[in-house]
Amino acid sequence: MRHALEEAGLAPRTGDVPVGAVVLGPDGVVIGRGRNEREATGDPTAHAEVLAIRDAAKAVGTWRLTGCTLVVTLEPCTMCAGAIVLSRLDRVVYGARDEKGGAVGSLWDVVRDRRLNHRPEVIQGVLADECSALLTRFFRSGDFGARPHVG
Repeated sequence: MRHALEEAGLAPRTGDVPVGAVVLGPDGVVIGRGRNEREATGDPTAHAEVLAIRDAAKAVGTWRLTGCTLVVTLEPCTMCAGAIVLSRLDRVVYGARDEKGGAVGSLWDVVRDRRLNHRPEVIQGVLADECSALLTRFFRSGDFGARPHVG
């Protein structure tokens, strides 16, 4: 989670919400990194999880991330939960819950829906206070979404 928090800390430089993610290979080594880049790129799909999954898939040379773990500072949304299922990640570890849009246990539980063909293990609440504090500081600062698209 410390690696994901480092990524999250870089996101506000471009006006992005501080969410960071890493993908760990089966041996525990970081093989993918991502942080929110929607403001930086003007891409609505540029969530930390999606970017980390893309990075990991490129690193291993396949879209199947079997044996891998996604670690993210904020509970994934429905789009990211879908990407988690489709990439066949074995595990999702997240910090802060997202009561307004979380899709891994809070508002929805997409990744554990028994109708799907793949259901990763979920571990929640890892360094939750630190992950939440980063988001709270960002939104209290009022310095978000004000930067122009730079991509």
